[in-house]
Amino acid sequence: MDHFPTNWGRPRNDGIDLYNTYPLHLRPDNGSYGRPKDSFEEGVQRTRQPIVTGTSVLAIKYKDGVIVAADNLASYGSLARFKDIQRLHAVGTHTVIGAGGDMSDFQHIQHDLDSLIISEFSEADGHTLGPTEIYEYLSQVMYARRSKMDPLWNSILVGGWKDGKSFLGYVDLLGTTYSASTLATGYGAYIAQPLLRKAVEGREHELTEEEGVKIVEESLKVLFYRDARSLNKYQIAVVNEKGVSISDSKISPTEWSFAEGIRGYGAQTQ
Repeated sequence: MDHFPTNWGRPRNDGIDLYNTYPLHLRPDNGSYGRPKDSFEEGVQRTRQPIVTGTSVLAIKYKDGVIVAADNLASYGSLARFKDIQRLHAVGTHTVIGAGGDMSDFQHIQHDLDSLIISEFSEADGHTLGPTEIYEYLSQVMYARRSKMDPLWNSILVGGWKDGKSFLGYVDLLGTTYSASTLATGYGAYIAQPLLRKAVEGREHELTEEEGVKIVEESLKVLFYRDARSLNKYQIAVVNEKGVSISDSKISPTEWSFAEGIRGYGAQTQ
């Protein structure tokens, strides 16, 4: 039996599905009347702006490895829509990536990298991909997509530890790449980066893991106070000779009583 009323006969109006049984552009053939045509069905589609986005990712080097941190918020425009999104992803046993920007594009990158790791493992040649290889691969992928006018709308930090050396690099939707001992994406590049540089640069070979985590947590707290697209729920990844460790979500306590004394914005009552 045909369970779609729109197929039982010609509806009163071809543009209206009175029974709301099937999306108009996916409606099965209506006999001799044909399936409604979607004008854009055969067109080439491009993402022209990110939709669901993540904000800053922070990363620093310390004496035994790399620390990468990001909050768990994915915003739909200015709406804090998803509050349990993991924006840190382990790639193999030596590398972690953290991404800001469009979350669906980040999911595509995650699947792509997972396939790469599986393919490399299948070779069974004793070789494993490290952070520098993942960084180079991502730079080529991002630049290739940009050249096709179909970029992946992300800014990515790549951190890792292999063969006794730490690595930290940045790559974005244009294929721009650089490395440093402290990195930040999004709003963090303006607010948190100066704090990280002051606390870390020149001390990379002295900082302990505990000190590094504290520095990153303080920077995340500053971002939560200043960045309207951030959240005080976050995760921290540590990469060292033991491998990749991504923490469970943590919640940073905040204090807003100081806001009562702020003057100078909006209507004033005194």
